[in-house]
This record gives sequence, structure tokens and C-alpha cells, in this order.
Amino acid sequence: MTTQEFQNKFGIIGKSQEIRDLSDIAMQVANSDISVLIYGESGTGKEIFARAIHGASRRSNKKLVSVNCGAIPEGILESELFGHKKGSFTGAFEDRKGYFEIADGGTLFLDEIAEMPLTTQVKLLRVLETKEFMRIGSETVTKVDVRIIAASNKDLQDEVAAKRFRNDLYFRLKAVSLNIPPLRKRPGDIPALVEHFIESYAAENNSIKPQLSKEAWDLLYNYKWPGNIRELKNAVETATALSREPILTETDFLPLLTTRDASEQIKNLPVHLNRSPEALDREMIYRALIEIKKDLIELKDIALNNQSELQSNGRNFHVDEVIPIDKLEKNAIENALDFTRGNKRKAAKLLNISERTLYRKLKEYEIQ
Repeated sequence: MTTQEFQNKFGIIGKSQEIRDLSDIAMQVANSDISVLIYGESGTGKEIFARAIHGASRRSNKKLVSVNCGAIPEGILESELFGHKKGSFTGAFEDRKGYFEIADGGTLFLDEIAEMPLTTQVKLLRVLETKEFMRIGSETVTKVDVRIIAASNKDLQDEVAAKRFRNDLYFRLKAVSLNIPPLRKRPGDIPALVEHFIESYAAENNSIKPQLSKEAWDLLYNYKWPGNIRELKNAVETATALSREPILTETDFLPLLTTRDASEQIKNLPVHLNRSPEALDREMIYRALIEIKKDLIELKDIALNNQSELQSNGRNFHVDEVIPIDKLEKNAIENALDFTRGNKRKAAKLLNISERTLYRKLKEYEIQ
């Protein structure tokens, strides 16, 4: 299978070199059981790559179970992952399998893993190392065969430095790292994505596929897309659904681009005077609404930042197990070399380090 065939099969849209390189690595590691850590801002398509890796693996006939670690309350995340026995805590009215058991034989995708509490990280590390765990309230060990793909929109090295993420788990997960660039750094992928979203919407809704004006293309191409592909998809589908014209113009998209970047670009655009009074009024209202929404978003961001600071200042963690970093690092290097059959350049790329650093580590750990 070629890289393009891999992208077509699993819905990875993009012709940029960055996306092609990431697709090539994903295709290479799919057939192994090596852990994969996917970095990327929210909306860049981390789950698409996780599904592609699973779909191209020997586990594709089993389940891919996706878990958003940031969406599950801290108090019940452990029960969701590992399950529980009836009566083990208030509200446990029956035995329940966790996501690890549900994904047995398949793949478990842990999204937003940086949000996982440290106490749960300890148990996750043990499962990765021993392939066994105990349900909450159980006295028997359950064995599982699960491949782990994790994703984060935060730099886990920074989280480790801030004592919010275990260094031993970090080294265990980062056997192979994929770093998906944000859409603003690969604007060449925007046309293909827009065409794909319009075609999909028209097919699903049995509607006529609209065209875009040059001004609309310019607006979409130059916008920074802080919400990345997810924001682009929502904007295209909403504009298509609300428009009654066969051609989408920049006016159809203006009210949908509600971030600071959009408003800074839009508020300086000239008002086109060769329009009806109704169209001009509508455009001016759109611009006013965008400015109001920008202010609301700024206030919301301030409130969320204050809340995060209060929560981080009030946390106390207890770490009861530490594995030396050098041991984990040596194991990661050995695994990468085994996987690449001794190809140091490929091993360095998989480890997300320079070739020079790899040679220094080989000498330091006396790895032949």
C-alpha cells in the first residue's frame, strides 16, 4: 500500500509534506504493537490518525475503544478504565467491565492523556508493563492484550517538568511520536479539506454542491484557524447549510469566524458598495456580532485560566513509585532500534530526537 492509498483508505486529507510524512510513519508502525503518542492542537485530527493506525494493524478486526481522559471526572476515571465489582463503592450495583477489558485484543485510544490524574497514571503504567490489572473491589487479576495509542494537545515533557505527569509513563508511551502540525502551518491543505467537506455534506444531504467565490477562498486560506480542521469543517458545513445561493461568498463565512484572528482580519476588510442596502446592513451586523463574540471569548478565556490556576494551586499528589529515567530511556532506544532493525536514522526519528543525540545515548548506555 502506498502512502496515498493509506491516506485515501483512512480519510487522512492533505497533500502537504508534513501530512505525507506522518502518514508514512503511521503506516510503518501500524503492524507492530508499539505504543504511539500523538501530539497536536485540538481539532488537528489526532483521532483520525489513531483510527488509521488501528485500521491498518493486525488488530483491525477487534475494537478500537476511544476514551477522552479530560471528559471523565477524576473520581470515576479509574472505574471507567479498569472496571469494578458489585458493591465496591456507593452506586456500584453490578459488576462492570472497564475500557481495558472491552478493548481486549484491540486498541485503546487515550485522548487528552495529560489530563489523567497521577494516581491513575500509576495503574496505567503497571498495566502497560504487566498486561494485567484488578478491577476496583476485586481480588483477582485480569489479563488483557491491548495496544495503547495516546494523544495530547499539551507537551508532555512540560507536564513532566511541572510534576503533573509521570516521567516513567511518559517514556513508556513515547516509543513512537507523531506531531500533527496545526492547520495554519499547512494552509496548502485547506483547498482539499474544503472540497472534501462540501462533497461529503452534499452527498449526505442529497443537495447540490456549491462553489466558492475567489474572495471566500482568500478568506479561508488566510484565516489562522485556531480550531484547526474541526473549525474549518463546522464553518464549511454551516455556510453550505444556510446559503440558498449556488456560490458561497465571504459574507457566508464572516459570521462563522468568531475568534480574535478572524475579527482582526475581517474588521479591516473594505465594505463592498456594489451591493443592495439589505446586503450592506447584513454585513455590518455580522461585523458587529463578531466583535461582540470576540469580547465574550476573551472573558471566557480569562475565567478558564483563573479556574485552572486555582485548581493547580490546590492539588496535592502522592507519588508511590518511581522508575529511573535512564532505565526507561535505554529501553525506549533499544525498542526503537529493534523495530527499525538497527537503522539509527529511523530510530532517531521515531524517538523524536536528533541522530547526534541518539549516538551520544548509545555510547552513554553502552548499547551495541
